Amino acid sequence: MGTTPKGGPMSADPAPVAAIDVDQLVCGYDGTVVLDKISFRVARGEIFFIIGGSGCGKSTLLRHLVGLNTPVSGSVSFFGTHFSSAEPSARRAMLKTFGMLFQGGALWTSLTLRQNVALPLEEYTDLPRGAIDEIATLKLNQVGLGGFEDYYPAEISGGMKKRAGLARALALDPEIVFFDEPSAGLDPVTSRKLDELVREIRGTFGTTIVVVSHELASIFSIADRVIMLDRAQKGIIAEGRPRELAATSRDPRVAEFLRREDLLPSP
Repeated sequence: MGTTPKGGPMSADPAPVAAIDVDQLVCGYDGTVVLDKISFRVARGEIFFIIGGSGCGKSTLLRHLVGLNTPVSGSVSFFGTHFSSAEPSARRAMLKTFGMLFQGGALWTSLTLRQNVALPLEEYTDLPRGAIDEIATLKLNQVGLGGFEDYYPAEISGGMKKRAGLARALALDPEIVFFDEPSAGLDPVTSRKLDELVREIRGTFGTTIVVVSHELASIFSIADRVIMLDRAQKGIIAEGRPRELAATSRDPRVAEFLRREDLLPSP
């Protein structure tokens, strides 16, 4: 009886491990289920959007992914390691590989931009003060805020606050960065510049990007893939490349969201 030659079907490389693997996740609060048994994967280096109308559970899902809320059931894994059921020490180690840009930037108003960016470095590293300040300055330069290190959040624009928040999210050179409605409150030009910065970060560092958004301009401009959530269904009603979904989906909820003619950008 013959044997399978080396390099044949029996020795095929396994599928690559996903950056994020969500399996049968149930999200909810105080006994109320918001999202019921949803599953999806995000590839390494992908710009992945979570989209849908108001109240569909986008931000709720994000909070469960990053550990701010505990799932009712199901699991979230990062690079093949379970996060939702990990021991506290293991979860803390994994948190060092995340970055998070909250709505509005969530900067401490009493701290300078440099001091804000330094916070994760102070929390998760043993670096000396000089090294922390040097890294914080570098990160601010990476997002186009060189020269603003000693400014306070009240002294800069909304778009600059978002970029400062992004600099803080990048402080630990994370493998994954999460964005919660990054374009909220921004004018179209500033929003487009932020999209370009997100794409540049992925291109330069290979960072996996997960974005919660309902902004079509951003979705069609930079998303590799999306999942669309629906409030009534409490789950995912569409998944794929946004332009393909806009062109081919027969689900009226998907069509209504993605084919808003007054907002749909040119190909």
